[in-house]
Amino acid sequence: MTVHLLTGDDESILRSAVQDLVHRLVGDSDRTLMVDEFDGDEYELRTVVDAAQTAPFLTERRVVVARGIGRFVADDVASLVGYLAEPLDSTDLVLVGGGGRLAKAVTEAVKSAGGNVVNTSPPRSNKDRQAWIAVQAEEHGLRLEPSAAAAMGSWLGEDVGRLEGILDTLVSTYGTGVRIGRDEVEPFLGDAGGVPPWDFTDAIDRGDTSAALGYLRRMLHGGDRHPLQLMATLHNHYAKLAKLDGVEVRSKQDAAAVLGIKPGFPAEKALGNYRRLGGGGVSRGLQLLARADLDLRGEKDLPAELVMDVLVARLSRLGARR
Repeated sequence: MTVHLLTGDDESILRSAVQDLVHRLVGDSDRTLMVDEFDGDEYELRTVVDAAQTAPFLTERRVVVARGIGRFVADDVASLVGYLAEPLDSTDLVLVGGGGRLAKAVTEAVKSAGGNVVNTSPPRSNKDRQAWIAVQAEEHGLRLEPSAAAAMGSWLGEDVGRLEGILDTLVSTYGTGVRIGRDEVEPFLGDAGGVPPWDFTDAIDRGDTSAALGYLRRMLHGGDRHPLQLMATLHNHYAKLAKLDGVEVRSKQDAAAVLGIKPGFPAEKALGNYRRLGGGGVSRGLQLLARADLDLRGEKDLPAELVMDVLVARLSRLGARR
């Protein structure tokens, strides 16, 4: 008996992880006889439990897969929790998140049953994500040089769902067991994916106009963000700094108390940005945002991307001057 609970933010990565797991569980057996899958909005958990409690027929084991179990609220999961208290030895149960927030009782029941809980979401920091990409490549039989993993991590950004396809293409092109460098990877990367919002605001804060404009285009095109969404990101960023204006803040602990967050790197970074810009710089940033917001809403007949280009260039110059 094994119980697996897989969750993740990226649907394509989660789907691939489930596919690989089911393939390992089935092995050389007949999948049509061995696997029961439940998906969509129609099935109920009691049918999953019934399948899991059924003895295998013409095979040694059964594999029961239930997808999108996040749509079930706490009142719906009682039958599943009850099954997990005494799971059938001949059943491998695979529970897949999605569809909503997973009920806490399910996670606790899986852990109590000695099950495997796996979060397939990639790391958020660039360094950790590069290491994660290298591990994924190794699972495909590829050995990525650090420069190749760095190029893939930077280029994919938030769009890590494309990694599986790129790795498959590299395997079909170069085979397995070979060492892949940056030059071999770059022709297959295609359009750059989106980037996390903090990469965008960090480039603005340090006055790196070229990087900030590059991130802007990736967020608009690769990340499919609307200009008004980016305006909200920037407004929240400068509004946070404005809270530090006019109050006595001497440490990151003081900054955290004013901002209503835990002491740590975010508070320290906000304090450093405020000290670099000063009250006048923060005020000027908010004025530029207000002007751009009106332009995006039609006060000036300008393309939205041009409005955002001018705004980001002006904001990054505020950081550069200081």
